[in-house]
Order: sequence, then C-alpha cells, then structure tokens
Amino acid sequence: MSNCILLVDDEQNVLSALIRELADEPYEVITALSGEEAMNLVTAQTFKVIISDERMPGMDGASFLAAAKEVSPSSVRMMLTGHASIDATMRAVNNGEIYRFFTKPWNDHELKQSIRSAIEKYDLEDENRRLLKVVKRQSQELRALEANHPGISRISKDRAGAVILPEISDDEVKHLMDEYGRN
Repeated sequence: MSNCILLVDDEQNVLSALIRELADEPYEVITALSGEEAMNLVTAQTFKVIISDERMPGMDGASFLAAAKEVSPSSVRMMLTGHASIDATMRAVNNGEIYRFFTKPWNDHELKQSIRSAIEKYDLEDENRRLLKVVKRQSQELRALEANHPGISRISKDRAGAVILPEISDDEVKHLMDEYGRN
C-alpha cells in the first residue's frame, strides 16, 4: 500500500500550500474541499493519514474525523485549524481520536515530522494486526491438530532440559503431511 494521505479543507489555497509543502515527500496526496466529499473518498479508498480543517461549511472537521474513524478506524487522523475552540478540540480528540492537532499557520517541519510519525504508526499497527491474524490461525490449526491427534503438542524433556522426541514412523509422518497439506 502506498503512503496515501487525505487533506480536507474548504479553502483551496490551504490545500495548495499543503500540497506544495509535501511535494518532495513520498506520499500520494488526495484532497477534498468538504467533509462530505472526503467521506466519499474515505469509503472508496484506504488512507494512512487523514488531515482535516476544523471549520468547514456543512460537516465540520470534528464530525468528519469522527465519521472517518467509523469507516476507516486504522487511518491516523489529524486536525488543522485556524480557530481552535476548546469545544471543537475536545470533540475532535474524544470522538475522532485525533493523533495530532495543528493550528494555522502550521510549522512545516513539525507537520512533516508528524505525518512521518503517523505513517510509521499506521504501518506498525497494520503489521501488528497482520501478525495477530497469523497467530490466531496458527492457534486454530494447533487446536485442530491436538483434537485429531491427542498429546501431539505435549513436550517431554530430559533432566538437562533437552526435548525428547517420540519415535514416529515414516507412515505416520506421511499421513500427517498428507492430512495437513505440507509435503
């Protein structure tokens, strides 16, 4: 998956400035001029990072980020605003689980670093989810193996702690390989 970022702001000049700032970064940048337009994009494609303005006509940034969290919970959400009210900040943090909050004008270096950290966070959590699926699948396979061959997962050790392997005939090994599809 590419490092796809969604920028949402009702001001085209803000989006243009952000695009210029990120031009040298290895990101695929998609923009939307409203929360509604952005929701259509979020439902159609996966974004590692979503950055939204707070004050927009129609759906405000806090509402958009909360809705985006429901559709794409793994996306890292950030807010950018020129008018940070306590109420908007609290709604965004509580409902949208905002990773970072920036005020306009933003610090270019800080914004870039935060986006890099957000992508790293996304990638690490994605890898964690993938590994958890592998562990669950392996656990199910082990339970099935134990159910079909009781005691097969039991380990015996000698006094020195070395594992004692039971004698298994070639026929038993072939049967197990055939049964579990590993030749």
